[in-house]
Amino acid sequence: MHRTKIALIFASAILAACSKSSDPVTKEDSANLQTPKAAEQQAALPAGVTLVETFDGNGADIAIPYEKYKLDNGLTLVLHEDNSDPLVHVDVTYHVGSNREDPGRSGFAHFFEHMMFQGSVNVGDEEHFRIITEAGGTMNGTTNSDRTNYYQTVPANQLETVLWLESDRMGVFLDAVTQEKFEVQRETVKNERGQRVDNRPYGRALETMFASTYPDGHPYSWPVIGWLEDLNKADLSDLKRFFLRWYGPNNAVITIGGDIDKAQTLEWVSKYFAPIPAGPEVQELPKQPAKLDADRYVTLEDNIHLPALAMMMPTVHYGHPDEPALDAAAAILGQGQDSMLYQRLVQTGRAVSASVSHSCKELACEMWFIVIQNPASGETLAEMEQAVRDTLTEFASRGVTEDDLVKFKAGYESGRIFGLQSVSGKVSTLAAFETFTGSPKGIDKEINAYLAIETDDVTRVFDQYIAKQPSVLLSVVPNGKPELAAAKQNHEWTRTIPETYADKGQELALRPVKDTFDRSVQPTPGINPQVELPAIQDGKLENGIRLLAVQNDETPTITVRAVFDVGQRDEPRGKAGLTSLMTSLMTEATTERSAAEFTEALKRLGASVSVSSGQYETTVTLNVLEKHLDIAVPLMMERMLKPAFTEADFDRIKQQTIEGLQQARKTPQGLATRAVGAVMRGAEHPLSYPGNGLPSTVETITLEDVTQHYKAHFPRHLSGVTVSTSLPTSRILESLSELAKLEVSEPTRAAIALEKPSIDGRTVYLVNKEGAAQSSLRVGQHGLPYDALGDYYLAYLGNFPLGGNFNSRINLNLREDKGYTYGARSYLIGEPQDGMYMLSSEVKKDATADALNEVLTEFENFDSKGMTETEFNYLRSAIGQQEARKYETPSNKLSLLNNILRYDLPLDYRTQQNALLKETDRDALNKVITGLLDPQNMAIVVVGDAANIRESLEGLEIPIVELDEDGHPKAEDPAPAATAASATP
Repeated sequence: MHRTKIALIFASAILAACSKSSDPVTKEDSANLQTPKAAEQQAALPAGVTLVETFDGNGADIAIPYEKYKLDNGLTLVLHEDNSDPLVHVDVTYHVGSNREDPGRSGFAHFFEHMMFQGSVNVGDEEHFRIITEAGGTMNGTTNSDRTNYYQTVPANQLETVLWLESDRMGVFLDAVTQEKFEVQRETVKNERGQRVDNRPYGRALETMFASTYPDGHPYSWPVIGWLEDLNKADLSDLKRFFLRWYGPNNAVITIGGDIDKAQTLEWVSKYFAPIPAGPEVQELPKQPAKLDADRYVTLEDNIHLPALAMMMPTVHYGHPDEPALDAAAAILGQGQDSMLYQRLVQTGRAVSASVSHSCKELACEMWFIVIQNPASGETLAEMEQAVRDTLTEFASRGVTEDDLVKFKAGYESGRIFGLQSVSGKVSTLAAFETFTGSPKGIDKEINAYLAIETDDVTRVFDQYIAKQPSVLLSVVPNGKPELAAAKQNHEWTRTIPETYADKGQELALRPVKDTFDRSVQPTPGINPQVELPAIQDGKLENGIRLLAVQNDETPTITVRAVFDVGQRDEPRGKAGLTSLMTSLMTEATTERSAAEFTEALKRLGASVSVSSGQYETTVTLNVLEKHLDIAVPLMMERMLKPAFTEADFDRIKQQTIEGLQQARKTPQGLATRAVGAVMRGAEHPLSYPGNGLPSTVETITLEDVTQHYKAHFPRHLSGVTVSTSLPTSRILESLSELAKLEVSEPTRAAIALEKPSIDGRTVYLVNKEGAAQSSLRVGQHGLPYDALGDYYLAYLGNFPLGGNFNSRINLNLREDKGYTYGARSYLIGEPQDGMYMLSSEVKKDATADALNEVLTEFENFDSKGMTETEFNYLRSAIGQQEARKYETPSNKLSLLNNILRYDLPLDYRTQQNALLKETDRDALNKVITGLLDPQNMAIVVVGDAANIRESLEGLEIPIVELDEDGHPKAEDPAPAATAASATP
């Protein structure tokens, strides 16, 4: 049995000594990797399955052991055995993305990803989600420009079920496709585009850049999600042909990792997948980096507050030998507070943000320079463009230092190791390398390539691909203000759409599957694996602070989190956003070094120290490889105890915060957050505001406010420390000795004096967002404070079938039956003293009222009858089998520790919850959830284009109160008596 092999690859001299080949792995590399042991294994394999290669990880610095097989129908299978948790992760990657679409048929790959969840011959509509969820698993699918993948993480006993599901939709999907399913998913995809692209600031920037960069008809000239006009004209036969062309087993890789029996897994894969006929042969696409003759200036008008400039230069393609050096150049130019572009633009307050990245796809790569202008600086996008060009000139004269590469390589190492903490991370890594390089072993070759970078390599690729090269420059400006662009547009992109296609009207080339078993029979899983809580070490530092630690042996990584009792609820009236502003300043200069110098120190270790604030707590978190712990902890202490709080940093961060808040008001979701807070808690309640505050409240905050807020709580209100460690706890205690010396005391937290408003009847609180492509819908009522072992937990269980999972009543109604939304959920918000019950969804503009009516009807029906016996059994199975996933990664384990610390819970509270799940019957759950539900008394927040949706909302005969952007009733539309708004103190 193998576990992932992760060795430490950055001894002090390895950077200079490394001389391994940097060539990317190729398909030919895998030809002769069989060993005598592998030859023996071949004889025992199922018929039609061939062992291609085995790799045990020996000789590699970071490696994932695997075995690779081929089926006679061309299917590639990769197995990775990891028995650290009773889980398996299955990834099915089809080597087809939007780059395989025809002009005028954009979005087909992504559309088909949605269709693949609509059932197959032996699996009903939405049953795939239900079966996996009921098994205690999680699943999804993603599409990008180069591939589509479907993945599941489930308890180990559910592997056969997953293989049955995936093979069913690979082999016998088309016969179950109907026009109705097609139309519903077309609407869902359009809703997704509305939510992620059209209704989002800068949402159309990426597709505009690609269309302006790549020639008409290039595989990257259209967006992955597709153009709406192409989606609208697609028909069912088009989608079926797409499946038949690209979804054959010979164009797929199945990667399975976790607690598996390899022999049994091979038998199952052979049984379910071998009968599926191969599809048409798939040829690799040629590499097609973009080529520019001159600078192209393009302008995009958008519903934004902050103008932005995106400057992009074509480079190479994925796997090119120059890719690592180009990545290093991007890091030096614009990644982190010490980077050149950040120092030139953000540190000086000229821009709100500035970054550089090198983005690689299978056929082409690009170097991106993205700057969001700070209007307060008075500078223009033209000056931002010049600043980018000045940075490139500086880079050319400055050169690349050995220290630059030490920082870059340390970050690369750390990122790779932290990315392998879960079985899904390992499996997805194997799947990607197999798909794009022809061998799962590619991670080793990639690592060697990155370690082999030298300063001359970075200088050479900069000179060749970046310096003085033409670029595409996109100016994103507010609607109606094209004059703000960096330069007048000089390039127009066009689309040529064929009048017809060669396959139009052709008979579908179906590939019948001939099984030797009854595929309609769902496999019966074995016994659910028993999962034990991770061993938690509960102790105290010398100063009495509680320390909760959990062991993590799979990767040599450590996470330390210090928790302070100060948050949004402690902010003085009128100073909303103070804690968030304080934590932002804590990530700037310290009294010992500048922000850039601090970042450089962290980068040399590949470590991070973050500071974040919440409603009740502020945390300081260190992530580091174990070998650097003793060097990193002093940096964590410096960040925590020695913020400089300079006037220059304060002025800059405050202005950036205000500009960011103004930008958030351009989104319906941002407006909905404030409106819900004001309606549910009262407009002046400290927790009614967004975490960053409002522009008006942040404007009143002074540097003295920040320093006094900090002094009142740091370090005295340190309340606990949680640790995920690959080292013994005794070793951790040694490293945290400085934390143990801090003088601490219990905070005095007076109760919040403001009472929450009453919610009497139903009221729609409407916030106008002119031109919004979708409406943000929130429905809420007062709920329960958090209680891990009481009614709050039981209400969480009770909500599961109503709105707590994909197959819930509300989501299936609004998304799958009506096509109104990309997703809808109801959930409980439990806090130490209070709670809320909420529904959240982004819905089609013209279906706003209908969607709201459906939600209220679902609430009423559930309140009157509760869950059915079928729903009850489903939730018990789904939640009862999730345990294996709850504690897999260090992050999962830290979440457990943080909850124990926050609410002073028993160490075994999760075990007690599982007992409650088993012991509580349906009637008891129904009593709790229907006792909480109050469908006739709900506050309804709608943010959308009022001119288009108000009339339909009025048809519901629910009182409407219009709110302004700050959540206050507009003067001409006062709130009715006995509503949330009228009760605001």
